[in-house]
Amino acid sequence: MNRIARRALHTCIVPKDLSAVTCRDAAGERPDAAGVSPEAIDAIWESVEALYRTGVHPGLQLSLRHRGEQVLHRAIGHATGNGPRDGASVLKTPMTTETPVCYFSASKAVTALLIHMLAEQGLVNLTDPVSYYCPEFAQGGKRTITVHQVLSHRGGIPAIPRETPIEVLWQKDEIWRLLCEARPVEVDGAKVAYHAITGGFVLQRVLEKVTGNSIEHYLDTHLRQPMGMKWFTYGIAPDHLHELASNYATGPTPRFPVSWIVNRALGSDIRTVEKVTNDPRFQEAVIPAGNLCGTAEEMGRFFQMMLNGGVWNGKRICSEMTVRRAIQQFGSLQIDRTMMIPMRFSAGMMLGGNPVGLWGPQSRYAFGHIGLINKLCWADPARDISVSLLNTGFPIVGHHMPALAKFVYTVCKRFPLIPENQRPLVAA
Repeated sequence: MNRIARRALHTCIVPKDLSAVTCRDAAGERPDAAGVSPEAIDAIWESVEALYRTGVHPGLQLSLRHRGEQVLHRAIGHATGNGPRDGASVLKTPMTTETPVCYFSASKAVTALLIHMLAEQGLVNLTDPVSYYCPEFAQGGKRTITVHQVLSHRGGIPAIPRETPIEVLWQKDEIWRLLCEARPVEVDGAKVAYHAITGGFVLQRVLEKVTGNSIEHYLDTHLRQPMGMKWFTYGIAPDHLHELASNYATGPTPRFPVSWIVNRALGSDIRTVEKVTNDPRFQEAVIPAGNLCGTAEEMGRFFQMMLNGGVWNGKRICSEMTVRRAIQQFGSLQIDRTMMIPMRFSAGMMLGGNPVGLWGPQSRYAFGHIGLINKLCWADPARDISVSLLNTGFPIVGHHMPALAKFVYTVCKRFPLIPENQRPLVAA
């Protein structure tokens, strides 16, 4: 791609020799153990390389498991230094399979499972109003909004109030005050409207009220440590900030109506989002709906645990029933009033569909979550796969879309549907 095209499309420099910027965890890839052919591995990785060649993602990571075995674990590009506006003198840091990346909204899947684990422990009833646990939330007509409605994006408070200073995102008590005072757009849970940031703060308050401890402590105690994660924390410790991959607003600048939808969903334009997400105050904060940090392998590990019915390496993390409740569809397919696209949700997960859905063709039983439109993290019991594709660019619309769709299609094609009696989490 020439310099003029790169400037117009806000893309990074892509070297001709991709092997020079590729990191492979050879010891961590065991396709033979899962019966996956070299041709399938090559086809999937070539689809990732094609996405990288679009220039909209300075760095990517991929972890893919089949039948519980990791068959692909690679990274390509740079964690920092190769953004669209980075000069030649900027130091470039290679992206590796160990580089922590912000998951953005894929964090919601993890936060949701924590709440379902609270229910398993008898600390929360998902059908209770939020105000049962946090009475101050009842203000403005929100007395009847339930925990389950918040989990399934039907809580009636899809966005923080307009004109709220962005700094409020890392001011825990102030954001809670604003959410308590906010008037809901509805309270009956009949309509889906994606809660990009707000729901996570509500769920955090409920969790901390019933446990008497922080959400970070609960995550660490019940998921991170038992599953042997190195990263997988809300935000990142100050002494590790230099290891976190940078985020880049890439691709064509969104125009109306796309720019309107972006502002509606994220509360700001895409350039401001880039600035905020690279701000150490955001990176060190606890934002349960949007700033869990870790690797593709760790998020893939999380979804593999769910695929295993709540078990990781022989250790029970949660009950199988808890997983089933977390992935059970709630309500029908309908237009999401925030994103303005048809969506199927469970109480915490984005679901696939037939004949085609978010997670590819014939993906009705697949569940997962997208992070800032481009990060794709999901599991599909019908194919016995868990997939985590992370990246550092967030183009909204542009020339990369066919390559991103081709990646999902290639994964589904190379892992065809298996008989129901051989699937994990066999559907009832």
